[in-house]
Amino acid sequence: MSSPQTLSLLTTGGTIACTTDASGALIPTLSGENLVAPLRSRFHPERVRLRVRELGRVDSSSLRLDEVDALIAAVHQELRDPAVAGVIITHGTDSLEETALALDSFHSDERPVILTGAMRPSDDPAPDGPDNLFEACTIALDPAARGMGALIVMGHKVLPARGTIKVDTSALEAFAYLGPAEPRRPAPLPVAALSGHRVDIVAAYPGAPRALIDAPVSAGAHGLVIEAMGAGNIGTDLARGVEDGLDQGIPVVITTRTHRGEVRFDYGGQGGGASLGARGAVGAGYLRAGQARMALLVALAAGIRPDDVF
Repeated sequence: MSSPQTLSLLTTGGTIACTTDASGALIPTLSGENLVAPLRSRFHPERVRLRVRELGRVDSSSLRLDEVDALIAAVHQELRDPAVAGVIITHGTDSLEETALALDSFHSDERPVILTGAMRPSDDPAPDGPDNLFEACTIALDPAARGMGALIVMGHKVLPARGTIKVDTSALEAFAYLGPAEPRRPAPLPVAALSGHRVDIVAAYPGAPRALIDAPVSAGAHGLVIEAMGAGNIGTDLARGVEDGLDQGIPVVITTRTHRGEVRFDYGGQGGGASLGARGAVGAGYLRAGQARMALLVALAAGIRPDDVF
């Protein structure tokens, strides 16, 4: 009989690890082994070996870049073992899309890295975490998942990391892919530390003042993501701040607050996408603000042009 395949499960906390305290608040209390224990009876031990490594129990909205770096390092460490068929990560859903893009950006191995989580806590009468985790493991064992980079498995969906965002605050099918029918994935990069770099997100709105740009620039931001309106347009006052930032050599990426579609630099005039692009701003394509920020951080960490990651 052939040796069993190993699945490496890295746990980080999130709703999937939460129980409800006396006040009704959700607190991450379940250990990695607690999460994986119900799975052990669903996989034949002579065929699949589940290896668990608990990296933390945090709310993903509090996740720092050094913790993302540590997770990336842990994934690469697990994949040094040739017996590992894939890596599954349990993660809070609030920032799962950012972590997924970071992992995908540095993932050159054929074996899948899959992120999953839950919308309901583990002590809910009908928790979704156990099925999400089981399905993530099942997909990781599927040869069809090889070569697809990082994936998100949630709500009975298998989604590419790049272009997938959380679109609902509470639905079990909380994530959706917003990109083209054929996902575009830049060539993976050598691992580089994200921590130490700062990229701020600025939301545009009609009449937004340039002070929204001046503040992060003065605070030492290394890059900016502007969540523009429409296909990638901002007001004239905000545009003056963006232009000054670009003149100082600060990379600026333009995304959009709209739900679907790609950024297009069509409009002229100060603040129009065409004018911003002509001054050196980069369009985020179909990436929304959270993933655009992470992509720019990846470019800064890798020392490459932002254009190469969008």
